[in-house]
Amino acid sequence: MNGLVYFLAAGVLWTGFAAQLPGLRENWRDPLKRALCAVIFLAGFCFALGAPPTVGLINRTVGVPNAAACVTYGAVNAFSAASLVLIVHWRGADDPARLRRVSRRWLLTYTVIIGVQTALFAAGDAPVERRTDFDTYYAGTPFIREMIVLYLVAHMAAAFTTTFLCWRWTLRISGWTRRALAVLAVGWLCTSTYGVVKMIAVAGRWSGYHWDPLSTRLAPMLVTVGAALTSAGYVLPLLGPRIDSLVAFLRLGPLFRLVGSGNSSIRRDRRDRRIRRIRRNRRNPLLSWRSLGDVELRLTHRTTAIRDGLRDVSVHFDEAVRERAYRQALSLGSSTAEAEAIGDAAMVAVAALVGAHDRAGGLDPAVLDSVALDAVAGLADGYAGPAAGGQSLDTGQPSLIRMSRAVRAGVVEGAVRAERAKSRQAR
Repeated sequence: MNGLVYFLAAGVLWTGFAAQLPGLRENWRDPLKRALCAVIFLAGFCFALGAPPTVGLINRTVGVPNAAACVTYGAVNAFSAASLVLIVHWRGADDPARLRRVSRRWLLTYTVIIGVQTALFAAGDAPVERRTDFDTYYAGTPFIREMIVLYLVAHMAAAFTTTFLCWRWTLRISGWTRRALAVLAVGWLCTSTYGVVKMIAVAGRWSGYHWDPLSTRLAPMLVTVGAALTSAGYVLPLLGPRIDSLVAFLRLGPLFRLVGSGNSSIRRDRRDRRIRRIRRNRRNPLLSWRSLGDVELRLTHRTTAIRDGLRDVSVHFDEAVRERAYRQALSLGSSTAEAEAIGDAAMVAVAALVGAHDRAGGLDPAVLDSVALDAVAGLADGYAGPAAGGQSLDTGQPSLIRMSRAVRAGVVEGAVRAERAKSRQAR
């Protein structure tokens, strides 16, 4: 690996660290946030220190050959300690005092290890600068040998411990946290393998074998993959809910275009004019570049618009349409849940079409709005009140997503075509 690869890896990690800074400033007292930022920063710091150009710069600046090795080993062990502390706080406990005690023990242990490493380096003799193969070149040098072994053992202990804790924890939870822990377990397993490969290369030197490529080529690749996976694992719980919101936002698109994007009453016209005026006065903040990334807010707006649209067309709900579509879907092989969603979607689609015809025919929208409000009297907690036939239309988000998926079903399109034909005959 050349210096560019090291610096690119450090840049990616530090970009993630920069993204965490606003949250760190707001929650500085949160130990979990501090540990997460420390892990991401130190991971990037280790890559930056490990780049051959950086190694040469540190050695020249300090004036001691191979001083960069001592600094890099200390940074790696600091990263290991921060990772263990992060896992401890991430898992949590009923007793905050116990969390603090365990975290302090890990920090104290690795602080002592870093101090011992530094003392061993000072006691040893490493006069020849080695930028890429320090481990194997000085594998038999007194004191330096012990320093290398201590570094590798401490690093592997942290890596294997973190891998075990993450994997065991995945068996107890679900959702995005479980996915994140699975990614972390694989990432830390790669990092553990890095230490094993390095140790094999060092032991090979003790036995008279030259397995330097294991240390200089394979090990850096393993640690790069491990660092990428562990960084992704730490960030995934933060991004996961946003991904879920984005998927839900996209899945609600068909239903939103059916009932949520139009104006079906004077009440909505007035409300939209008021919203547009507020947006102009505020220089359109809802459509700013910041809000484009606020997926949760956009999902809330879309869900609210759909529920408003369902209220407006609820006066035209026809239980007979829903029942026919439901039975037709069952006859075509749909499951009961799919058939129910198709029946609801058909009833809503026909109601939207009837409402559009009524408005085009000159019926007073204010009267229709009043009737619609009476039809859904008692609306609360995401449920549109009783529809025709005394049944209710579930407007919880999962049900809306299923209904939105069913909007494009052939049964629903058939129900809409039948209503259009009926309207033409009535004329």
